[in-house]
Amino acid sequence: MDKFECIQAFVRVAETLSFAEAARQLNVTPSVITSRVKKLEAFVQSPLFHRSTRAVTLSEAGSNFFAECAEIVSHVDSAMERMRLIKGTPTGVLRLQVLPGFALGHLGSALKDFSSQYPQIELDITVSDVPVNPVDKGYDVALQVFKPAAETLIERSLFPVRRVFCASPSYLRKHGTPREPADLHRYRLGLYSAYPTRDRWTFRRGDDQVSLQLPAAIRTNSVHMLRDFALSGGGITCLPTLVCGDYLLSNQLVRVVEDYEIPPLELLAIYPATHRRALKVKLFVEFITTRFSGEPVWDRALRDRSKERPRIATTKAVATRSKRSGTSERNESPRRNNADPKD
Repeated sequence: MDKFECIQAFVRVAETLSFAEAARQLNVTPSVITSRVKKLEAFVQSPLFHRSTRAVTLSEAGSNFFAECAEIVSHVDSAMERMRLIKGTPTGVLRLQVLPGFALGHLGSALKDFSSQYPQIELDITVSDVPVNPVDKGYDVALQVFKPAAETLIERSLFPVRRVFCASPSYLRKHGTPREPADLHRYRLGLYSAYPTRDRWTFRRGDDQVSLQLPAAIRTNSVHMLRDFALSGGGITCLPTLVCGDYLLSNQLVRVVEDYEIPPLELLAIYPATHRRALKVKLFVEFITTRFSGEPVWDRALRDRSKERPRIATTKAVATRSKRSGTSERNESPRRNNADPKD
């Protein structure tokens, strides 16, 4: 019995709760994983998993055994990678899960430079809008804005993800430009379905904060579909500036309710705690954190152009006097015609 192979198999099954996924990660067959786990159970004289046709879960003994075994596997993996580094360059497959908004247009050149620096590390990249637990899917690192609720994960913040509401100039010319968050109720909205708050949105202007529910004409987990929805004149949507920045700079999209900011998210590098000593993971996380530290270039460009970018003249403000309060009110009509902006 090779004790390390058996412990390694146990740790992978415990992390993924799947014999098949553990086998895929270790490049062996599921029957080999099953055999190694059974040998380990016989050696420690205790069942490590509860098995059923529907699920695999750790037994009490397995839970107690897992933490130390995970440390052992992490130490050995790190030691082996360091030996390979001493002899030459770090090697191995680095499995990444990346958000499309970041992968398409921003990450390519960084990955090229990383591969040039570490040519023996093979990058296996999955591009997906769906937030995942990297342990469950066998990823070494996931670059996403939501961290799953799991104590076995470590996160590193890369940069703020700023979001803005925007639409095409043609849509705004036809239906008018909303200035206040409450105005958005009267428009066709495309909203991202994977945000934890879903339809609840918070807007900030200075010390003031507005929180409200917004109905969606279209809801999807793809920011690129929402971008195309807005570009085609379908309505107003909320997009990360890393996705819509170039379109705002070229005036293909125009910000609305621009006196308000939406609290930013953060792009995170998320990886299993058991991988924290893996050299390839350390190298990649340090590289990507350094590469994208500070204010994102797309936000810097928008800030530099903010005073130059023209607004679409679609509203007419009329100052009126309230008879009851005697205060000046601003009566804005966000439409230029009688058409319902939801049509």
